[in-house]
Amino acid sequence: MNYTWHFLLMAIMYILAGIMHFIKPKVYLRIMPEYLPFHKFLVVLSGFAEILLGISLLIVPLKDLAIIGIIMMLAIFLTVHFYMLSEKKASAGIPGWILILRIPLQFGLMYWAYSYL
Repeated sequence: MNYTWHFLLMAIMYILAGIMHFIKPKVYLRIMPEYLPFHKFLVVLSGFAEILLGISLLIVPLKDLAIIGIIMMLAIFLTVHFYMLSEKKASAGIPGWILILRIPLQFGLMYWAYSYL
């Protein structure tokens, strides 16, 4: 299959984002909602999921399943974005207007993945 540059960019973006969970876990631990249990496990799990889904995009029989997985993952990650808006500590000093813009960006990322189905 011939992949477009923007499809490859999406795959690489998720792989690199997942790797960052292992390189800088404290960043992700800081933004985990307090009401979720097992923060370290969830950071590792989400990093692993991003890497696996990014790689799966490049495997033709798994591509559509990976896209659905990415959309579901991004929907789940919305909880983190809303938590960052509601908790000063979780905002990590990021201005509120940027945190607000991240929410429609998340939907844009979902649409970007969906467009390859």
